[in-house]
Amino acid sequence: MRRAHSTAPTRFLPWLAALLGLTLVVGVFTPVAAQAAARTGARSAQTGPAPRTLATGLHISNGRLLEANGNDFVMRGVNHAYTWYPNQTRSLSDIKALGANTVRVVLADGHRWTKNTPAEVAAVIAQCKANRLICVLEVHDTTGYGEEAAAGTLDQAADYWIGLKSVLAGEENYVIVNLGNEPWGNTGPEGWTAPTIAAVKKLRAAGLQHTLMVDAPNWGQDWQGVMRANARSVYDADPTGNLIFSIHMYSVYDTAAEITDYLNAYVNAKLPLLIGEFGGPADQWGDPDEDTMMAAAERLDLGYLAWSWSGNTDPALDLSIGFDPANLSAWGQRVFHGVDGIARTAEEATVFGGGSPGDTRPPTAPGAPAASAVTATSATLAWSAATDDVGVSGYDVVRISGGAETPAASSTTTSATLTNLTPSTAYTFAVYARDAAGNRSPRSAAVTLTTQGGGTPGAACSVRYRVLGEWPGGFQGEIALRNTGATPIDGWTLRFAFADGQTVSSMWGGTPTQSGATVSVAAASYTSAVPVGGTVTVGFIGAKGAANTAPTAFTLNGAACTAA
Repeated sequence: MRRAHSTAPTRFLPWLAALLGLTLVVGVFTPVAAQAAARTGARSAQTGPAPRTLATGLHISNGRLLEANGNDFVMRGVNHAYTWYPNQTRSLSDIKALGANTVRVVLADGHRWTKNTPAEVAAVIAQCKANRLICVLEVHDTTGYGEEAAAGTLDQAADYWIGLKSVLAGEENYVIVNLGNEPWGNTGPEGWTAPTIAAVKKLRAAGLQHTLMVDAPNWGQDWQGVMRANARSVYDADPTGNLIFSIHMYSVYDTAAEITDYLNAYVNAKLPLLIGEFGGPADQWGDPDEDTMMAAAERLDLGYLAWSWSGNTDPALDLSIGFDPANLSAWGQRVFHGVDGIARTAEEATVFGGGSPGDTRPPTAPGAPAASAVTATSATLAWSAATDDVGVSGYDVVRISGGAETPAASSTTTSATLTNLTPSTAYTFAVYARDAAGNRSPRSAAVTLTTQGGGTPGAACSVRYRVLGEWPGGFQGEIALRNTGATPIDGWTLRFAFADGQTVSSMWGGTPTQSGATVSVAAASYTSAVPVGGTVTVGFIGAKGAANTAPTAFTLNGAACTAA
């Protein structure tokens, strides 16, 4: 349930506050998911609510999301915080290059954040279409209504969509309208049903025929089951039948049983559903079971849209670091390249001419990569192009270690720059090619390189270590590294040791490696340079026992730092 944005404080998990009677700071971002259908079209034999109008584009039939031609479409994509980062114009092409078939775009109706104009929305739709992505448009101002004082209503969001009617008309094949993001908090969530029905009816009365997406209450997570209990009445209120429900899955969904029970309830009722937002990194409130979310979505042919591309207040949820598609976080690697991930499961909508079941021939293997520009923390690889009978859509670089391989980078060209490498370390990399149908080539020959020694030697520094919060079994920490020397620091590795068996679960601002009590933190690309007198900050979530003594000794590139 974590969110992020560029202008407001981080929103924490309000559902926990409701359970524990605590007052938590509430802020702004969210994720959401959607159901799609069996890619084989095998759902035709199912019974369920029939469509009530002639479909002109994306529509619902028998609980499945279909294209106008009847193709079963399963969303596989991510969320992009456009309204706070309108200048990140390359993001949609970068998301597509990594294999996504859908993007959920954050917009604002002017109630809480600066209103996105019809011209801006038209440009977003055009970019989605140019990049062959189905475009889910959502209004974020409704987030947490009833608890978040600044939140707008679903009725106000409906008026915004009606004001965009001229832009949305004719885009039913390409656009899904998400009424409002997480439009109710935890206070009185039963109040969600009536305004949701009213907003749906208002849009249909105004003539919008697009598939509508409906977010759950409880900040999108529906942990009290209000949407689940009232989904049928909301669905039946739509005279077109073209409505899909969206559940957001974060720390509430930390067991396989909770996840599969929720998703199966909709599938069994033949009600359309997707996971409109979900997160994987653990936080102080729990550890979402993203493996089960993705596996269950693939097994049930439901869509999912991961949160989120980049720019989160909590960078642990950034799929790409600094909006750089060649610098995916561990979370990004999991979503795009992991088991049941986007690269392996997404199929392009047939409205773009893709998704042909007849394309089963993989590309040829790319040429062996060659390494250049090797530094302590980065290297560039280049290789000769693969060939394909239809066309190569991208390349995946993997690191080989023993008999295992892990994703390292993706590219739409025949080169990639790898970052966040560890100094003085040998790496072996190889490359795969893929086409638009998802076919993957044989692996290329491998290249081995060794990074240079780490960072600025003998750098003078001070470190301030703080515990920002604790709870049974865990804590949140912060490390502020200051350059107290006379020369800039360019690349660094910070080392320290825990005294009480603590472990680092996740980190932003650096990449941790832990052996026993000793932790080694390599700089992230955006924290590697520290000017004279400058400070960079690393944050992390850790696990602990009864004691949580702070480290007192730190070294930077082998030289001792002063503890501040």
